[in-house]
Formats: sequence, structure tokens, C-alpha cells
Amino acid sequence: MKIVPFYDRAELILRATETLKRALIEELLLVTLAHIIFLFHFRSILIVTIPLPLAVLVSFLFMRYLGISSNLMSLAGIAIAIGVLVDAGIVVTENAFRQMEKKGVSPRDRKRVWQTALEATQLVGRPIFFSMTIIILAFIPVFALTGREGKLFHPLAFTKTFAMAGATIIAVTLVPVLCTLLLGGRFHSEDSNIVMRALHGIYRPALRLALAHRVITILLAAALFGGALYLGNRIGSEFMPELNEGDLMYMPITDPAISIDEALRVMQIQDRTLKSFPEVECAVGKAGRAETSTDPAPVNMNETIVHLKPSSQWRPGMTREKLIAEMDAKLAMPGVQNIWTQPIINRIEMLTTGIRTQIGVKVFGSDLNELERLSHEVAATLRSVQGAANVSPEPLTGAPYIDIEIERQAAARYGIDVKMIQDVIDKGVGETNLTVTIEGRKRFPARVRYAPQFRTSPDALGQLVVPAPIGGQIPLSQLTHIRTVQGASMIPSENGLLRGTVLLNVRGRDVIGFVEEAKKTLSAMVALPPGYYFEWSGQYQDQQRARARLQIVLPVVLLVIFVMLYFTYRSLIEAAHVLMAVPFALTGGVYLLYAMGYNFSVAVWVGFIALFGTAAQTGMVMVIYLNEAVERKKAEVGRLTRQSLMDAVMEGAVLRLRPKVMTVSTVVAGLLPIMWSASAGAEVMKPLATPVLGGMVSSLIHVLIVTPVIFFWLREREARRDERMVMRAASTGRPGAATDEEIPA
Repeated sequence: MKIVPFYDRAELILRATETLKRALIEELLLVTLAHIIFLFHFRSILIVTIPLPLAVLVSFLFMRYLGISSNLMSLAGIAIAIGVLVDAGIVVTENAFRQMEKKGVSPRDRKRVWQTALEATQLVGRPIFFSMTIIILAFIPVFALTGREGKLFHPLAFTKTFAMAGATIIAVTLVPVLCTLLLGGRFHSEDSNIVMRALHGIYRPALRLALAHRVITILLAAALFGGALYLGNRIGSEFMPELNEGDLMYMPITDPAISIDEALRVMQIQDRTLKSFPEVECAVGKAGRAETSTDPAPVNMNETIVHLKPSSQWRPGMTREKLIAEMDAKLAMPGVQNIWTQPIINRIEMLTTGIRTQIGVKVFGSDLNELERLSHEVAATLRSVQGAANVSPEPLTGAPYIDIEIERQAAARYGIDVKMIQDVIDKGVGETNLTVTIEGRKRFPARVRYAPQFRTSPDALGQLVVPAPIGGQIPLSQLTHIRTVQGASMIPSENGLLRGTVLLNVRGRDVIGFVEEAKKTLSAMVALPPGYYFEWSGQYQDQQRARARLQIVLPVVLLVIFVMLYFTYRSLIEAAHVLMAVPFALTGGVYLLYAMGYNFSVAVWVGFIALFGTAAQTGMVMVIYLNEAVERKKAEVGRLTRQSLMDAVMEGAVLRLRPKVMTVSTVVAGLLPIMWSASAGAEVMKPLATPVLGGMVSSLIHVLIVTPVIFFWLREREARRDERMVMRAASTGRPGAATDEEIPA
């Protein structure tokens, strides 16, 4: 004898984790390659690269301590953070690298190297700490998620936060030490790097043009943002991208009156049909219900797990959607309604919402017959809505019952009491406890009732006899009216009301868009009696819950980020200026999301949340560079003119070019392995990574072009205000009047 498992989730788990492991390795290699291209200094590359695996190890240590397993979502948190983990190290290393280039520090003078590295770290240490804190705080909404979405994304949020915290500590502790040890050899200036020389050749004239035409630059940025809002309204919504589990679950619904023998026969035919497909490894069905209270499946609902072969062994051109369509057509049988789902998501849906399809309509009321009529009417209406698939109203009635109605006049004619007739029915058809046997601490009731051949049909029951007080045995058929009737197969109730359910899946469009259209169609075409109402359930219910939570938490987090920015700059205008990077980062994410054909979902919004913190961080560091450049220029020339202010902004922006491009390149390089992956789990990871990838590109343009323009505009306005104050002071005879060409900084 050999036991062969027909369903094993370990295969899916191993495939999914292997996808992320491979992506992490590819990300590390691509991030290192990006560092080589931009720094062109092997030892500096080590400074930036060494902290990366250390930050990942810090995350694994916390996972071990808190009991977080290594799974698809926990590894995804590390995967989407890879590019950001090196950002702090890049800023410290690049700043130390630049200071040594600028001061002409000899690598052999280790004391000066040490002092320069210390000064460079002190210069950027405070903004690094605050910016990384902002990235961590931006993930608070993910921790606030509840229900299914909370269980899914809490591991991701934990691992990303652990890795970011580790990277922040390493950036201000280990990286400066590595700078003193590894910054040596020949330093290459940015002009000697062909990549940076090309970028400078593009960036300098582009920024100068933007500064010269500030209104046009802002209008173009606003137009891009407006375009993103327009496209965002055309993107669909769903709860979560569907994970391809690699197996299918076929759950047909038959007539409630079906017997267990007939259900087994139908299931065997269905299993043979499924096994005839070359893509199917095996198909194992279950009829009826298991011996557990958590499986309330009726006899008319079968469950068949269809184990599929690897997609490499499928017919050419065959896809999962085509395969399901072919199976559905071949399994079409009179009186059988087909439902297709997947094993894991089916169990989750049934446990959380009681719906075994993507979505469902619950009809509440007080009468079963009316509920069944309304359920069929709703199902017929929903079939007319584009995207509806596997629409199936759950049968509430149709189960066969034997109804025995006592004829009181006939019973009185024989002098038989009604209770005596009821006792005969109860003890003959039901059971009678004769005694209890005791075996140690165990007790077993001994019961008796008529054999099946005497109680399974109206004719057999009519032959049962009832003793008459006047003597003789009266057949039950002479005292009662016995007939077969149709009744409720089950009586579902919820919130104190009876409930009917219409099950359905959505194919070819987004779930939320389908529900919104279906709501309007049902309101127009289905008239509900007083006391009856609809309620949508399934993934729609989960999406609405997650959306309501995010609508509360996201504004609070943005407010917290704004407060942190205010304490960093001590200026409401500067804080608002930096926070503008968030909506502009969203622009690129929306454009790429639309181009890839993905819907808005909880996974996508988690990606946007990860993007918001990074965008605020990059804008924050750019403004700090610009402020420092203005202060240096002021110390150099005294009172700033408009031209000198523009030169200072150019200088500060150009200084930020290499670290910003390196940061974006590492983030993009870190996400590319996810985007080109086609393995298990990629269906969930790609929508999560898409907003980050697109948003980082638009964030690069915003921080390098729009941020300096707005910064120059604000400083120019402040300067003109200060100039007017100086001119007024001069007109009153006070010393210190400014010339027309001078602008106070």
C-alpha cells in the first residue's frame, strides 16, 4: 500500500520563496553594478555595498526574534527596500568622496582622511537620520491595516522597517568607519567618469533652462500631475491581485434533491473529464461534507482539486484562463452550475466572508421562498453585466421531505389520541433510547428504530400501525395524509435575518468597477419588497474595509511627516515644499500602473506608501544641499544678487546629481528582477513594485528640476521682500541700503 498526496501547499510555498530569493540575489548584483558605474572607485563601492547584506541580516535577526516566518510577503518587504537601504550609505560615502576630491586630501594621510570622513558624516548625519525616519514613519498605514490585508502585509511592513532601521544605524556608524579604512587609492572626479560627464552635459543646460522659464516648468509639472489624476480615474480597482496557486478547485452545485450515490456518480464523470486534459496531473473530488462542524457543505456541492502540471508542459499557446474556459465548456451538464476558484483563496474566502467565489450578493429578508425568487432574479440580472462569470444563486429550497399531516377526525373516529400517533412516528422514523451501556468512564446510548425499508417512502410509512384503544392495529395511512414535498435544503441566516446568496466571479475587468456597475443595474431592474435588502460580500467587502482604514491613516501619516519636516527646516514653506515631492512621485507611479494594465489594489497602495517616504526623503536631502550651497555663496560674495542666487542653486543641484541618480538607479535596479520575473508570487509582487519603479523616475525629474525651480522662486520672493525692507530703511536715512543688483539671502 502506498499513500500518495494529491494536494501539497509546500510546492507553492517553495516556488514563491524561491522567486524572492532569486530576485534578492539579482538585486544585490544589479545594485553593485549601479555603484560601479557611478562611483568608478572599487573601494568606495565596497563601502556602499557591504552595509546592504548587513541591513538584510538585521531584518532576519528581528524576524527570528519576533517569530516572523520567511514567506512571500516578508521577503517582499526586503526586496522592495533593497534600493533604499543603500541610500543613506550612498549619501555619506559620496559626500566624503567629494570632500576628499575638493580638499585634495591624500589617501596616505590617514589622519586627514579620518577627519574629512568625520566632517562629511556630521554634515549629512542629521538629514539622513530624519529622512530615514520619515521613510519608516510612512509605513505606519500598513501596520494599521486589519483583516486579511493586515495579515498579508504586516510581515512585509515589519521586515522593511527592520531593514531600514538597520541601514540607518549602519549608515551613521559603520559607513564612516569604512570610509576611513577604504577611501584610498586614486580618486576619480565626476568629470573623469564618462557616465557622469554625459549626465552633467544634459542636466546643467536643462536646469538652467528650467530656472529661466520657471512658470512653464511648473505648468508642465502640474500638467503631468493632472494627467496622472485623469488616468487614475480610468484605472480599475480590486482587493488584491490574484495569486496563481498552480492548482484549481472545481466546485459545481447540483440539485438539492440529489442523493449521495448520484452525487458520487456525477463527480466521477467530472473527474474523468478533467483528467482527460493534458495539462492536468490529477483530479480528486469530494462529495458531501467532512465530519467537522467547520465544513457545512451540502451533498449537492462537490469539491474537486485539479492538480496542474508545470506550465512548461502545457500545450503551446495555452494559458490558465483558456484552460478554465475549455474545462468549463466540456463540463457543462444539465442541472449543474460550475464554479472555478483556487484551493487556498477558496478556504480564506469561505472562512472570512462565507462566500466561496470572488464576490457575492447576499439578499436578506424573512421568507425563504421570496429570497430564492429574488436570488434567481438577481442572478439573471447580473449575467447581463459585462465581466460576470460563474453566476450561481445558491438553492434554498428543493430538498425532498416527507410531510405527515394527522387527520384529527379519523383519529377521533378510532379513539386514538394525537400524541400516540406522534409517538409512533417519532419512535419509528426517529430513534428511541432504550438504555445506556457503561464501559468504564464511557457511556453509550442503545437506540432502536424501524429498518430503512419501513420508513424511506410514503407507502412504507403508511403501513406502520398504531394501536387503537378499542383493540386492533390501525395503519398510519388511515390516520394521516402522507406526501412528498419540497422544502429548504438549508436555512442560512445572518444578523437575525434569513439570507439568500448569489455567487459569481469577475473575468476581464476590475472587481470594484464591476460591483459599482452591478449596483446601478440591480437598483434599476430588481424591485425589493419592504424589509428586504442587498449586501455585497467577498473581496469587495475586504477592499472597502481596507480603503476606509487607509483614508483615515494616510492623512495622519502625511501630517506627521509634515511636522517632522517642519522641525527639520523650522519653516512651514520649506516643509510644504519638500512634501510636494509626494504627489509628483505619485505621478510616475500612476503612469506606469496604467501602462502595465494593473488595477489599484491594497498591494498597489502599499507600493505607493513605500514610495511616499522615499520621495519625501529625496526632496529633503536636495533642499538641504541647496540651502548649504546658498549659505556658501553668501559667505563667498556677501549680499546675493539674482544671478549669484541662481549660481548657488545650480551648484547645489549639481552636487546632488550623482547621489540622486545613484539612489534612483539602485532602486530601479533593485526592482527590475521583480518586474521581469514570471515565477510563482510575481503576480502579487509586480503590482506592488510598479508604483515604486514609476514613482522613483518621476521623483528623479521632480527633485532635479522642479525642486530647484521652486526653491529658487521661494528664495527670490524672500529676497525681494527683504530688499524692500532695506530700501525702506534707506529711504528713512538708515545705512545699509542695497543696490539694484543685490539681493539679500
